[in-house]
Amino acid sequence: MEVLSSRVLLRSHDLAKTTAFYADVLGLAIYRTFPGGTVFFLGQGFLEVSGQGEPDARGNAGIWLQVRNLAATLAELAARGLTPDRPARREPWGLDEAWISDPDGTRIVLVEIPADHPLRTDVRPPSGA
Repeated sequence: MEVLSSRVLLRSHDLAKTTAFYADVLGLAIYRTFPGGTVFFLGQGFLEVSGQGEPDARGNAGIWLQVRNLAATLAELAARGLTPDRPARREPWGLDEAWISDPDGTRIVLVEIPADHPLRTDVRPPSGA
């Protein structure tokens, strides 16, 4: 299978409210709009908010967003009136995470990868070794 493009699809109970959350509260840039939906840039992918979802249909879906500076991101979101569901803390796996939710209850994990974390370290042996 060759994947040329991908995006996360969210079906919202309140499309206008959820679209406003991603545009105005999180400040995501819009890639494109179409009747009944909006596609946002999401780092190296896309987030589409469209269609009609069931009320309170959270399931097990979540969105993982890596940020450059978690404390600064949380301060920016607080200035926009957002209180985290769970404040930032260092997880046992070594990442700094805070949790927020969109208006439909979709969990959004904000992640900062510390400079000394293996995700930032090239674990391959040096060439020629």
